[in-house]
Amino acid sequence: MFESLSGKLGEVFERLRKRGALTESDVSEALREVRVALLEADVALPVVKSFIDGVKAKAVGQEVLRSVTPGQMVIKIVHDHLVEMLGGAGEGEEISLAAVPPVPVLMVGLQGSGKTTSTAKIALRLQNKERKKVLMASLDVYRPAAQEQLRILGEQTGVATLPIVPGQMPVDIAKRALQAAKLGGFDVLMLDTAGRLHIDEPLMLEVAAVRDAVQPHETLLVADALTGQDAVNVAKSFNERVGITGIVLTRVDGDGRGGAALSMRAVTGKPIKLIGVGEKMDALESFHPERIAQRILGMGDIVSLVEKAAETIEKEEAERLAARVQKGQFDLDDMASQLKQLRKMGGMSGVMGMLPGIGKIKQQLAQANIDETILKRQEAIIGSMTKEERKNPKLIHASRKKRIAAGSGTSVQDVNKLLKQHMQMADMMKRMSKLGQKGFMRSMGAMLPGMPGMPKL
Repeated sequence: MFESLSGKLGEVFERLRKRGALTESDVSEALREVRVALLEADVALPVVKSFIDGVKAKAVGQEVLRSVTPGQMVIKIVHDHLVEMLGGAGEGEEISLAAVPPVPVLMVGLQGSGKTTSTAKIALRLQNKERKKVLMASLDVYRPAAQEQLRILGEQTGVATLPIVPGQMPVDIAKRALQAAKLGGFDVLMLDTAGRLHIDEPLMLEVAAVRDAVQPHETLLVADALTGQDAVNVAKSFNERVGITGIVLTRVDGDGRGGAALSMRAVTGKPIKLIGVGEKMDALESFHPERIAQRILGMGDIVSLVEKAAETIEKEEAERLAARVQKGQFDLDDMASQLKQLRKMGGMSGVMGMLPGIGKIKQQLAQANIDETILKRQEAIIGSMTKEERKNPKLIHASRKKRIAAGSGTSVQDVNKLLKQHMQMADMMKRMSKLGQKGFMRSMGAMLPGMPGMPKL
């Protein structure tokens, strides 16, 4: 997300950094380029205009022109305004459950925006993170098998769903769901409404009727980030007619521009609460304006990376590996474990996207056409080895390499590369074990070039 915008802004700010002193014309020229970059990212024109005016008012002031590092000062002003545009500093807003249980949460939006999947994702998140007992109910009686889809997602995630009664209308289903949630002792009731291909009167009347019937504590609009400007118009319409309390942006991982996210808060005044970053049921992230702004400006998002790592990496496994590394031990089983954890975190591109100052390296990676499936292939190679081979790679000679390559659907050359990589990592682990804790931390930086698929920079 935001790749194109981040790249263009990075170029503008790189030029600013190199300048010692800035004139008013330098600032104006840089802001013109920022304006073009925002418009190309599909940010709404009124939002761009207000943003540039706000930045310019501060950026051409004496405090910038006389600053020790004027370039950095301009970047800071852009950063602060970007945070403000996305929702203001501080932590992102989560779904509010501050009401008498069962708390009704109404999901609204157009057909195809990802409402049903987002309903299940949020329900799973509330169940796992907040330890809430959640009931899901589908009010979509129009789309074929829509109710069945939610039931299947409920089975996959382990979240309870309301039994389907054929022929029942949306308002009646909503009332039955509320009654069932009360009787069942549920904390949260997730209501997935029907959508349309476009905004029309019947859709709005139906959503309004459901809203009046259940009095939801939260009304979340699900919008597809890929629709760009149209998503902003949809949000505006739903807010005016139904009244929304927050926005859930889907398919954010597929949107390189990010205009919808940048415009929505400014146009509707409602916070973006969650963003969908993948197809998996756990691919849902909180929207933190400050972190997103830092990601856009190439400052990285270390906090999100640490949180993601904490969620992904199994504590026991990490402690086991740490103990082995301190002893200077690192076999192929350990390497497979590391590859698996890296893949869970989104692969090399997912991790690197959150690291500060990594823009140029990412470009080099893109140019090098690094295949992210290399992690899976390497896992497959290790999986084709015997237990003895994984513990002692020295046993793997020519005939064994052929067998491993055939078993994993790779070549002998791929097996050789993996073994070489493992040998380098094992040597590094031995050196790190001798350096102590401080040396261990210093040496972690040297791990990056040794990661799978990384080009030599």
